Amino acid sequence: MIRLAVPNKGRIAAPVMDLLEKSGLHVPESGGDRRLITKTLDPHVEILFARPVDIPEYVATGAADLGITGHDMVVERGSDVAELLDLKIGRATLVLAVHEDSAVASVYGLSGSKVATEFPAITKQYFTARNVDVSIVRVGGACEATPHLGIADAIVDLSSSGTTLKTHRLRVVEEILPSSTFLIANRESLTEKQEKIDEILLALESVVRAKGQCYLMMNVPRSCLGAVKKVLPGLSGPTVMDVASSEDLVAVHAVVSEERVYALINALKRAGAKDILVMAIQRMIR
Repeated sequence: MIRLAVPNKGRIAAPVMDLLEKSGLHVPESGGDRRLITKTLDPHVEILFARPVDIPEYVATGAADLGITGHDMVVERGSDVAELLDLKIGRATLVLAVHEDSAVASVYGLSGSKVATEFPAITKQYFTARNVDVSIVRVGGACEATPHLGIADAIVDLSSSGTTLKTHRLRVVEEILPSSTFLIANRESLTEKQEKIDEILLALESVVRAKGQCYLMMNVPRSCLGAVKKVLPGLSGPTVMDVASSEDLVAVHAVVSEERVYALINALKRAGAKDILVMAIQRMIR
């Protein structure tokens, strides 16, 4: 049995459940009554719902074989786990920020100040490494409001787009740690349950790889094939197959980036392609 710990709430909880669904690890509906441990359609895999900050330690101690949580949480807890795969969910950066009117221009200008954060371990290590003495104020949320309330002179918090910081009139002094959501593993489980873990890793990796890609299929007169190939990018070049037709057509298939499809369609039409189909890709395995 493999136990996979996933976030029970927070900004990455919904994307993680969507990832599991697409990978084939379907979690049956519970009618709103989500239990701590839930079975999946795979009889050898069960889901443990936990706080993101607790997941690294659950995995490190063997309470769970695998876990999905932020890299920032792994660093904060200092847990001895293996990071197997960047799931490219919830990308953000842990930053040091002050009020936009603050005279502080660098971390060294904060000596003797109060710094609010949900990441006390990372924050302490960061300031200690720079020989800057600060008082760390631990908060459980709404960190960005603390400078306005007089609780702290600066904050260390996650920022993805920077919008929240701007809304609260905060300015980034320095970036501390880039973070993303990772699949992590217990080191003993990697040895004892390697085959099943590799199976789960492949399933999740195939969904991550397919993200942002789509599948193009089209018919092309053989005489236009050269022109179509020139405008059609692909992971390893297009696949070309004969079509049972009196028109001397070939079928051309390719995987392309979703963001390029809009421009590609017109270019392909001009090159001679027709009957073009664009399909979503759920999983892609190399």
